[in-house]
Amino acid sequence: MDDDVTIEDEGGPEIQKTPLGNQDLSFLQQTVGPLVAEYGWYLLFMCVGVYLVVQHLSKRRASQGQSSSASGAVQDPNAVVRRQESLEASRRRMQEELDAKAALFRLKQQQLEEEKRRQKIEMYDSMKEGRSYRGKAKTAQNTEEASTSTTVLKPKTDKKPLRSSGFNPLSGEGGGSCAWRPGRRGPSAGGG
Repeated sequence: MDDDVTIEDEGGPEIQKTPLGNQDLSFLQQTVGPLVAEYGWYLLFMCVGVYLVVQHLSKRRASQGQSSSASGAVQDPNAVVRRQESLEASRRRMQEELDAKAALFRLKQQQLEEEKRRQKIEMYDSMKEGRSYRGKAKTAQNTEEASTSTTVLKPKTDKKPLRSSGFNPLSGEGGGSCAWRPGRRGPSAGGG
C-alpha cells in the first residue's frame, strides 16, 4: 500500500505529501532517552532540591501571613499609641540618667585635672626654692621616720648558721653520698 500522494499543479512542480507517521510519540525516546541516561541523577537531585525549596518557601509564606494577620487583628490603635508613648517616656528617662552620669563624670575629671595642676604648681615652687618635692603623703612618712629613728633596733644574734663558714657546694666535699662528678670526656663507648 502506497501512502505517498502526488499532487500536480497546473504549471508548477510536483509536490509529494506523506501522511504523518509515528503519531505515538516514540520520537521522544530518541531525544529524551540519551539525555536521561547521561544526566539522570543530576536531574533527580535537582527536582528534589526544587521541591524542598518550594515546600520551605510555602511554609514560610503561610507562617508570615498568619503572624501578620493575627498581630494586625489583635492590636487596636489606642494600644499602639499608648505603647509608643511609654517607650518614648522610658527612652527620655534613660537619656536623662545618662546625661546626669556624664555631667558627674565631667565634674570628677575637672577636679582631678585641677588637683594635678595644683600639685605641679607646688612641685615647681618647691623646686624653685631649692627643695626636692615629695608631696604631702611623703612628708607624713618623713615625720614618722624621724620619730622612730630614736629607737635603735638590735639584730638578733641568737641564730646559729645553717652551714659552716668554709662550705663550698662546688667542691664536692661536705659529706653525703650525692657528690657531683663530671662526665667522662672523649667519644662515647659504642661500637668502634
